[in-house]
Amino acid sequence: MENTLPRSEIRKNIATYLILTLLFCLPVYYMCIRTGKLGGGAVSYATIVMWCPAIAAFLTCRIRNIPISSLGWKWGLTKYQIMAYCIPVLYSLVPYLIIWISGAGGFYNHEFVAEIGKGMGWNLSDGLTIILYIILMSSFGMVRSVGSALGEEIGWRGLLTPQLAKMNSYTATSLWMGVIWSIYHYPLLLFSNYNTGGPKWLALLCFTIMIFAACFIFTWLRLKSGSLWTGVILHASHNLFIQSIFTPLTVDTGNTNYYIDEFGIALPIATALVAYFFWRKRKELDQDHPLSA
Repeated sequence: MENTLPRSEIRKNIATYLILTLLFCLPVYYMCIRTGKLGGGAVSYATIVMWCPAIAAFLTCRIRNIPISSLGWKWGLTKYQIMAYCIPVLYSLVPYLIIWISGAGGFYNHEFVAEIGKGMGWNLSDGLTIILYIILMSSFGMVRSVGSALGEEIGWRGLLTPQLAKMNSYTATSLWMGVIWSIYHYPLLLFSNYNTGGPKWLALLCFTIMIFAACFIFTWLRLKSGSLWTGVILHASHNLFIQSIFTPLTVDTGNTNYYIDEFGIALPIATALVAYFFWRKRKELDQDHPLSA
């Protein structure tokens, strides 16, 4: 993409943003490490840490004279937003179906379904409860999920990805984002309960592979659409379907934690396959430069 800023100025933009993000995250990391949890009482450290990248992005724009309007607020073509919503459904549903069918994990968690019915005041069969729950979560549940994902995405895809893309190829930008986004999660993964309960070495490995693969998808959609909302919707959809639907519906049959969620082996493989598809389409990004508009 075209760039009128010297590389030294772009590096200063990136460095400012990363330093501010770290400074805002450090107190949250400390509390998570101290308590061993992502939240305490009415306070959710997860929500706070997810909004640190946004605060850092806005402050970076102020310090470095970057127009906030350049963060990609325009909606762009709706087809990219639809893609962003559907892609996580694809790369999460397929591995979960394999897990359920193979017996690596069971379907469905009767206690979870019973709690849903009781909490909502439904007197329905389990099948209808599951269907209605999925419909409500995949529609209205996205509102809450978007609220959390937006905090990260204003920083990662709104500011950082375009800045990196001014100096790097699509592949290099995706790899740099994979490094940064992984490290951002490591204190939570290693020192809090941000894990499904499997071995931490496996969780770290699988999560890292998944993040790197996902960044190729996020970066392609951001550069192609020119909109940070692709990242917001993709991130929100990912969290929603995995954390609130597929994982809770899965029954532990012994070693299920080795396969499910963001910390098992199934999701990184599926995400990597989808990422390869987008990497093969990288030349399409040379045909137009939406971020320079």
